Amino acid sequence: MINKKSIWFLTLFSLILVLSVYYITMPSELLISTNGNYTKEEEPTTNVTESTVLVALRIEAEEELLKEMENLQLILNSGEATVEEKNEAFDKMKELNINKGEEEKLENKIKEVYQLESFVKIRNDQIEVVINKSENDTDLANKIMRTIQEQYEEQKYITVKFTS
Repeated sequence: MINKKSIWFLTLFSLILVLSVYYITMPSELLISTNGNYTKEEEPTTNVTESTVLVALRIEAEEELLKEMENLQLILNSGEATVEEKNEAFDKMKELNINKGEEEKLENKIKEVYQLESFVKIRNDQIEVVINKSENDTDLANKIMRTIQEQYEEQKYITVKFTS
């Protein structure tokens, strides 16, 4: 009969064996790059992190979107809702998804053109942009507004706000 000591021994031995095989089969480049004595010059990397304000705005907008989608989903799944109400709910869900895609597209455009982290919120014909930059720059704000307006044929009301 196998006792607890034997099971523990086999478990630990198996773990050591698996780790040994993993270590032996690792690519040599990975071992060299993790070695502190390695002298090959490597390009410095920069970590870009979003400000807590942008993260908070994103979370708030996502929660708002999820709540609205849940409410619309309830209308669509309701047996008591009329066909008109279901059609309106479906159209609203489609509009929300389109807006979400446009917001992401505009954020990527701002990042691509101006190398700035941003948050974009679209409500009807109003577009609110929050830029992760501490000082207010009216010239930059005007350029961002023009860049966004170029994406649309109809006039939009665009506001740009700077935050750090």
